[in-house]
Amino acid sequence: MYRLLVWKERQRALRTRKAKGGESARARHLDTGERGETLTYWYLRQAGYTIVARNRRARSGAGELDLIGWDGPVLAFIEVKTRTSLEAGPPEAAVSHAKQKRVVKAAKEFLRRVKKHPINYRFDIASVVWEPESGFQVRLIKDAFKG
Repeated sequence: MYRLLVWKERQRALRTRKAKGGESARARHLDTGERGETLTYWYLRQAGYTIVARNRRARSGAGELDLIGWDGPVLAFIEVKTRTSLEAGPPEAAVSHAKQKRVVKAAKEFLRRVKKHPINYRFDIASVVWEPESGFQVRLIKDAFKG
């Protein structure tokens, strides 16, 4: 399934590049981020994760949790960063200390609402790079930061 999605995204990018002036009303970076999250979802499923939530917003306004899933006995909160170029550095470099604090706050709010609080949890980063010729490349950084 993951390979099929990568192929589909490569075809979509080629069509978009060929179309002239066909820019949608939606910002391109939002489309890129959404595609990166979808591919990361399937990448994690293929890696054995059981995803329990996507794009979970904290009621407190602390932020959004991109993906939440079980990696065996550990509950992982996965922040997904997608880039179309490495000019500004690797995608994971965009997860600043302030962003980490927002993710941790949203995760703790999520954990408070769960009836059976998991003992083991961690914060991962999925670093996704989109290159039109080779498609998406997903790199998972487990236990990327502490909560």
